[in-house]
Amino acid sequence: MALTRDFKHTIVERVDRDPAFAKALLDEAATSFLNGEPDVARLILRDLVNATVGFEQLAELTHKPSKSLHRMLSPKGNPSMDSLAAIFGAVRSRLKVGIEVRTVEAN
Repeated sequence: MALTRDFKHTIVERVDRDPAFAKALLDEAATSFLNGEPDVARLILRDLVNATVGFEQLAELTHKPSKSLHRMLSPKGNPSMDSLAAIFGAVRSRLKVGIEVRTVEAN
């Protein structure tokens, strides 16, 4: 039987050792959101929050309850634009990076 690792642990370890990977995840979350894939964006953000700032510290930075942030970034979450902006801002600040977004042109 092959040994496998939980992908969440893999993400945490990769973010810790590779700042470019963390920035790429943040960029991908923003890109997904702006390209009409909010479900994907929320899940990427959730993994990135877990790997960087953590939900308790995110709660302090955004002035929102940790439990609410967990719900917002769940598969069925529905964060407001203000909440999303606060989350993106907190993670961006923690990583000390800007955000680069790639949009898809509509036909």
